[in-house]
Amino acid sequence: MYLTPQRILLAGATGLTGEHLLDRLLNEPTVECVLAPTRKPLAEHPRLDNPIGPLRTLLPQLSGDIDTAFCCLGSTLKEAGSQEAFRAIDHDLVLAFAERARELGARHLLVISSLGANPQSNLFYCRTKGEMEEALQAQDWPQLTIARPSQLLGPRMEIRPLERMTAPLSQLLPGKYRGIAACTLARALWRLALEDNDGVRIVESDELRKLGK
Repeated sequence: MYLTPQRILLAGATGLTGEHLLDRLLNEPTVECVLAPTRKPLAEHPRLDNPIGPLRTLLPQLSGDIDTAFCCLGSTLKEAGSQEAFRAIDHDLVLAFAERARELGARHLLVISSLGANPQSNLFYCRTKGEMEEALQAQDWPQLTIARPSQLLGPRMEIRPLERMTAPLSQLLPGKYRGIAACTLARALWRLALEDNDGVRIVESDELRKLGK
């Protein structure tokens, strides 16, 4: 069964995937409004509501009825500067965003996690992502979609030398381990948002690539 989301809440609209997703949402005639809080102003659009400031500060101020929420928040250990700072974004802030989205009436949350997310992982990154997924499921969403992409491919504002080196190799890997273009992930997220299936759905990277074609 499919539905048409009308009012969207989007976190991470200036990120690699978030930019592609925002562009798609604003070009969908069925989307009434996109509420996208960001630190820096976005290009104006008649159907875009763009509060400016730190997301954690803005969350209590957000208002209006929301149908669907997308969380494209994400950082790296290097960008965050420490494990504590990374967890504050990729775990704590994601959960705070989800809680606020639910308060605003959203019944479907779509969140970008990561390949290998597992609360029992020995790797801090994967463990944090897994704990985030586990905590979101505990929020008891009517519909929760967790996307687990492999390495994201596409131009970024910030320089990530390791990703530049590994990106060509990631496209040669099999199945869910193969790299996925951010624009493909964005298309997949929108298609998943149109599904009306109660419960939790975890979508691995190989399925995301198929959905995003």
